[in-house]
Amino acid sequence: MERLAVHFYFPWTKVREKMKYKIAVCDDSAADRQFVGDMVKRWGAAAGHLVQINDFPSAENFLFHYAEESDYDILLLDIEMGTMDGVTMARRLRKDNDTVQIIFITGYSDYIAEGYEVAALHYLMKPVKEEKLYAVLDRAAEKLAKNEKVLHFETGGEMVRVPIYQIRYADVMGNYVTVHAAEDITVKMTLGELEKSLDERFYRVGRSAIVNLTQISRVTKSEIKLSDGTAVPLPRGAYDGVNRAIIRMR
Repeated sequence: MERLAVHFYFPWTKVREKMKYKIAVCDDSAADRQFVGDMVKRWGAAAGHLVQINDFPSAENFLFHYAEESDYDILLLDIEMGTMDGVTMARRLRKDNDTVQIIFITGYSDYIAEGYEVAALHYLMKPVKEEKLYAVLDRAAEKLAKNEKVLHFETGGEMVRVPIYQIRYADVMGNYVTVHAAEDITVKMTLGELEKSLDERFYRVGRSAIVNLTQISRVTKSEIKLSDGTAVPLPRGAYDGVNRAIIRMR
């Protein structure tokens, strides 16, 4: 297998000056939808972004419209809603959409662990404070821009394009690294070389693996469980480091 050539492509080196974001606010309280929606409009105006805001009174109502329009960038979801709660709705979305930024809004702090499973960006407690919402929306915008970063792997006589957000994890066997993304790509390189091409979403787990922190659903003393069910062995003493990295990401 030939030596790997990795090429980096950054369409934007920072969040663009003026972006357009399609944002959904889903809450069974009309007053809360209005309250949050108004703050999102003010954030867009202050940041110089164009925002299209659609509000929905239930998870079922959102999913009905999502079947026709699945191009939302950011979702602000109440957790406690009628028949279907926000976490259940987010699980459905994550089956075919791993780029939309999910922000939970809740009156309780009992749901944070479930956020691992759907790679939630953040939890905001009710009543939502404007400065905290602005900060989280800024992070969402930064992450959406980072999803444009792409690696190009030249291997087997062809160029393979891999958006960074698609990489779930990478592991090493001898002189070869396998990158697990939409498809698995095995290339001759070191894990350290790959690590240098990634960003803060990725964490080096000992000598043998790198994991995408946004793909983690659960961490135990012995393994990291990813949202697709993959179990990545966790070296002894690495548990605290992984959890600190997840907290820093949030």
